[in-house]
Amino acid sequence: MSNSQNFLSSINAFVDKAKAKNELVVKKASIEILQDIIRMSPVGQPELWQGYAPKGYVGGRFRGNWQVTFNVPASGELDRIDPSGVETLKDGIEQIGRYTYGVQSIYFTNNLPYSVRLEFGHSKQAPNGIVRVAALNAQAHFDNAAKGG
Repeated sequence: MSNSQNFLSSINAFVDKAKAKNELVVKKASIEILQDIIRMSPVGQPELWQGYAPKGYVGGRFRGNWQVTFNVPASGELDRIDPSGVETLKDGIEQIGRYTYGVQSIYFTNNLPYSVRLEFGHSKQAPNGIVRVAALNAQAHFDNAAKGG
């Protein structure tokens, strides 16, 4: 193998390693961001409401409606009630695992009609919002992931 071929092989190996490192950092940080979003998402507690809850109401629809997509935001709602957030997190981690170098954007979307109200303090469980707070912590998650955390 000539020196130029060795050099080219070395450069290609370096680029491949850098891409793999980038993917790992983005995946780790994105999972942390998703965990923050799910954890901060309010779950309806009718016993605390001033009004009444509809018959058969179960909290967790908002928490269960977070969707992770690449390059375009999700356009619909999910028919999932997930008060613990476990299923939502599992599905989100599975989607984040599909991330590859070259994806332009990762979207964390909740399309329920009342999601904007919750983001802007409608719930005492999340008076400062959900996504806005998660966004404040995002850089720390990327820094930690880049350091191998």
